Amino acid sequence: MPAPVLEAMTSWLNAEAETGGYEIAELCAKEVAGFYESGARLLNARPDNLAFTSSATNAFARALSSIPFAPGDVILIANEDYISNQIAFLSVQKRYGIKLVRAESGKEGGVDVQDLERKIIQYKPRLVSLSHVPTNSGLVQPAEAVGALCRAHGCWYLLDACQSVGQLPVDVQQLQCDFLTATYRKFLRGPRGAGFLYVSDRALKAGLEPLFVDMRGAAWKDADHYELRRDARRFEDWELPYALVMGARAAMDYALDIGLDAIALRNAGLCARVRKGLVALGLSPLDHGRNLSSIITVTVPGWDPVKLKKALLERRINTSITYREFAVIDFGKKNVDWALRLSPHYFNTDEEVDQLLLALKEIL
Repeated sequence: MPAPVLEAMTSWLNAEAETGGYEIAELCAKEVAGFYESGARLLNARPDNLAFTSSATNAFARALSSIPFAPGDVILIANEDYISNQIAFLSVQKRYGIKLVRAESGKEGGVDVQDLERKIIQYKPRLVSLSHVPTNSGLVQPAEAVGALCRAHGCWYLLDACQSVGQLPVDVQQLQCDFLTATYRKFLRGPRGAGFLYVSDRALKAGLEPLFVDMRGAAWKDADHYELRRDARRFEDWELPYALVMGARAAMDYALDIGLDAIALRNAGLCARVRKGLVALGLSPLDHGRNLSSIITVTVPGWDPVKLKKALLERRINTSITYREFAVIDFGKKNVDWALRLSPHYFNTDEEVDQLLLALKEIL
């Protein structure tokens, strides 16, 4: 976490302690408004399109709950979509009687856009959803092409950008998504417990609203009527963790000051170095797709995943393990039970990459 992010949160908490929570929120309204302005700059949107949430999953659930599903409606998704999203779709299927259809994966990895288009025409889905960068592999899905198809055929489009925001430029005008969800604790290097939801003008004008709206999102006009806010903050709760809001704003500003194009370029070089080194060690990255991201998953035959992670941690190398249960379809097709996940980011050095590769060589 960058120092300015930590400073933004501790400064707010100190001010709350001295002045009071309600009072400081009122006194610092302009600073709070800066969160939405920074989010707009990050995504090429308007401040009115942004809502603060407690996580990417929370944002995703609020967006999903706003779609007026009826029995027989179709949600069209991809095999590589995130586990929590897959479970949420199955829950909607059980509760509302919708039909869940998955587009096929292409030979090079990622969703087959032609198959997705055929299924859009065939099933006329109410919603198309996609994980921009799946958490279990390094591929970057063709989200812009999917967005163009959704707009052409009048489908709602929900994009999970949890793993792409902060490592790649993300432009909602080019993506043409109606909803975009993300967290701050990953490549944006922000605090845990903070996420955001982008809501398009089209979705706002259509009156889409989360299943449960509170006094933040609507005005109670009379005993039997409420009136929605016109902006995306209809998806927020009245109670906001303002210290996290300030930390999230600082994280976005920090990334914007560096530049997302510069971050993406630096990451591409780092990840190419890692992938080349892994292959030289006789390991097989699970990357498939024309465009790859800063998530690298690799199989390490003969090793217990917990012991491998611990061995690397003892060398001060942070990694994670992803299991088949997190990617039932994707890992099932790849015939793997688990993989080591590496996530180099722009602050890592070439020397640190070499240390990782040397550590793996020594361990294996």
